[in-house]
Amino acid sequence: MKNPFKNSYWFKILSNKYVWVSLSFLVWMVFLDNYSYFEHRFLDKQIDELEDNATYYQEEIRKDEENIKQLKNPLQIEKYAREKYYMKKDSEDIYIIQFDGDTVNKK
Repeated sequence: MKNPFKNSYWFKILSNKYVWVSLSFLVWMVFLDNYSYFEHRFLDKQIDELEDNATYYQEEIRKDEENIKQLKNPLQIEKYAREKYYMKKDSEDIYIIQFDGDTVNKK
């Protein structure tokens, strides 16, 4: 008895060894290899995040360098100490005023 599918188009394609080798290579490269498509997508996302972090930190470095330049002036040092550390002269009193909307309630 003859096989009726032997002369069909799909049977000829699927019985070709080169098609099987190509399909197995494609599956291997997309899913199984260490450098697969999914691994590349994951690594590209990490690279994008690291580049964003690098630009953020470069901007922060620029701001800090600007603050350092300003702190070379003695008047700026005094202003910074008063604002950040609540320092005062001996003849002064400091009053800290907080408004209700200034604080964040932790629940």
